[in-house]
Amino acid sequence: MSAMIRNVFISDPVDSSCGELLVRHGIPVTIKYKSSKEELIKELQNHDALIVRSETKVTSDVFASCPNLRVVGRAGTGVDNIDLQAATRKGVIVLNTPSGNSISACELTCALISALARNVAQASKALKEGRWDRKLYSGFELSGKTLAILGMGRIGREVARRMQAFEMRVIAFDPILTAEDAVKLNVEKLSLDEIWPLADYITVHTPLIPQTRNLINSTTLAKCKKGVRIVNVARGGIVDEEALLNSLKSGHCGGAALDVFVQEPPKDPVTLELIAHPNVVATPHLGASTAEAQARVALEIAQQFLVLAGKSTEYAVTGIVNAPILIAAMTDENAPWIELSKRLGQLVARLSKENTKVVVRSQTIGSGMEEKAFVHTAVLVGILSRQTKNGLNLINALTLAREIGIELQSSHTKADGKAILVQMEGHRIKGTVRDNELLLLSLDDSVFANGIPLGDHVSLYRANGVQDLAQIVNAFSIKGINIHNLNANGSWIIIQTDQEVSVTVDGIQSF
Repeated sequence: MSAMIRNVFISDPVDSSCGELLVRHGIPVTIKYKSSKEELIKELQNHDALIVRSETKVTSDVFASCPNLRVVGRAGTGVDNIDLQAATRKGVIVLNTPSGNSISACELTCALISALARNVAQASKALKEGRWDRKLYSGFELSGKTLAILGMGRIGREVARRMQAFEMRVIAFDPILTAEDAVKLNVEKLSLDEIWPLADYITVHTPLIPQTRNLINSTTLAKCKKGVRIVNVARGGIVDEEALLNSLKSGHCGGAALDVFVQEPPKDPVTLELIAHPNVVATPHLGASTAEAQARVALEIAQQFLVLAGKSTEYAVTGIVNAPILIAAMTDENAPWIELSKRLGQLVARLSKENTKVVVRSQTIGSGMEEKAFVHTAVLVGILSRQTKNGLNLINALTLAREIGIELQSSHTKADGKAILVQMEGHRIKGTVRDNELLLLSLDDSVFANGIPLGDHVSLYRANGVQDLAQIVNAFSIKGINIHNLNANGSWIIIQTDQEVSVTVDGIQSF
């Protein structure tokens, strides 16, 4: 799947390499920082794509007011400033740069763990103020201590590798982490309840989602060993700031290192008191603030734009946030299957009544087809194309279908060959791809053993025998329309022509 990207608006400061790469490939770029929402909406009337960092808020109002917007790219990891639900409903692709910040965020995490162990920030401040407090700032070795990593994605894995060099025992929680990967990474995969009483240090590397909000709170902190130290270089809100402050005040928590906060810049009195606590090392969201990371995310987002725009095959799309199914769908191998699914959807919709409260059953058949889950959504694109074409694509088809009462039931069955079967309101349509050609294999009770090419100009007639067939052919002949392919089986007659036509025949139902 490609996206129409004729020009790009950059609304936040990103490395100049981003715009330069886009311009070199023939995509004009407009740069304007600190735009109000009204100014942003005005600019996006004339742009297909937007690149932001964290300052610009891309709200539902923006998506609703910008019909030309096709892609929003975040030069960074977090997309908290982008309304993903609104983007998905409008069919807008949202991208981030999942690997660009990894090393920088990892290195800051490791630096903060070390700073906590040896009181680096506090001792430096005291010495600058003229005090020589060697005994007060005596610390601890990391060797032999237990580090808990919550979230074993790119950053979590890099942190594990580096802190193992300090001879730390690494335990980890991540529902996606397999036992095999844990062994390869030399970490112990444990549940959260097992982790709390074991950890000397806890670092979080998860996105901020409902399941991770306030993951570290008063209840979980109480389960931790006395003196535990907390590190957050991920997202503000994963750690309950008030609970952490209370634990520090009571002496149960031995220290914390925080790079991110619920409110940035912090103004809440609780957060400000937390930052000022003597056992807290605080930095102003510096996880991605390295020259290397800024250059990397700028190039990575531009490269993904070039792939989506069809301007380059050198790069890959790695950061689709709101429709990960697109990554699998964007290959040359899968493109004909998507087109087949759309056409099967269009065909079954033509045969069905004008009724949106329906159940659509989409089934993949054969070895390897189970992995092509995107075809089910593509079937919906075909069905919905009869009702709307404005912004309809693989991103929003499922959302739009649900809103009008269409229920999708997808399944897979093992069988010889590869095919897609679509059922809706009593009709059954089956198709396949052979040598990149889209073929109709069956329609209700009619089976076409060799398959009928699903070209652009197909007319269907529900007929009753040879007499109806003769009447249909005669109707085409009278209008001077050349039939270059005709198939008749069961109750269906399928005619293909070299032009778009609509030939009605008295007494015979046509589609």
